[in-house]
Amino acid sequence: MSSKHVAVLMGGFSSERPVSLSSGNACADALEDVGYRVTRVDVGRDVAAVLGELRPDVAFNALHGPYGEDGTIQGILEYLEIPYTHSGVGASALAMHKQQAKRIAASVGIPVADERVMHRLEVELIHPMDPPYVVKPVSEGSSFGVLIVHEDHTHPPQSIGSDDWPYGDHIMVERFVHGRELTCAVMGDQALGVTEIFPIGHSFYDYEAKYVKGGSKHEYPAKILPNIYQKIQKLSLMAHQALGCRGVSRSDFRYDDRFSEDGEVVWLEINTQPGMTPTSLVPELAELAGYDFGELLTWMVEDASCMR
Repeated sequence: MSSKHVAVLMGGFSSERPVSLSSGNACADALEDVGYRVTRVDVGRDVAAVLGELRPDVAFNALHGPYGEDGTIQGILEYLEIPYTHSGVGASALAMHKQQAKRIAASVGIPVADERVMHRLEVELIHPMDPPYVVKPVSEGSSFGVLIVHEDHTHPPQSIGSDDWPYGDHIMVERFVHGRELTCAVMGDQALGVTEIFPIGHSFYDYEAKYVKGGSKHEYPAKILPNIYQKIQKLSLMAHQALGCRGVSRSDFRYDDRFSEDGEVVWLEINTQPGMTPTSLVPELAELAGYDFGELLTWMVEDASCMR
């Protein structure tokens, strides 16, 4: 039994607060089950003072979205000299900015889709590229604000220009890649398996498909050709290393095999704070590799450090 005191950071104030609370409580329960002393911290603006008082041995970062996975909380933990899980300040900030992450990935030979970042009001009136294309907030997670513009759309989605658009003024417009939704987790220096995701009742893997029970079906290992399976593992590890990620990450891909078996594999993004809910992908892939949930979390806690 470990005597380590682990503070599980959850909640926060991003759009992904409900997911973070679900992830955090699941992780806290499992860490208690394997013998850690656990304090659950619902992160507020006073988090530095709270952690300074608690002085845990490790901070398990179960925060999602801005402040939790963009380098902000990581910087606070560095300042307090509290070892923490997942990626460090620089890698978190880079990975959270979709365009910067894609540029780094492309620089090491990872295939990505054409894109441009624009002010949202520029997109309101005229198509920024020939449809189909995808509109994404530059720095959000969990598919918040993602819109697909199909070939038959005569103009861009009008919600982008509305006064109550909540995802910032700069958006990324990206070529839509047809095909299958695949994802691969990396744990340390090891690529785990590949999962294929089938959204149920959703046109793509959006927030509800990700987090609502029955919103998607996961097939792991994915039923794809061995060379494509291995290619996705290789690209996931390359992305993890190129961005300087640590601990666990997950890369998402589209695989268009409509016209040939080898088809087109395109890397979409990397997630440095993958969900740890009962419906999440990384725990499933870790289990496929021989790690139950408690063993996965134990590995993450023991891997924690500063200066990541």
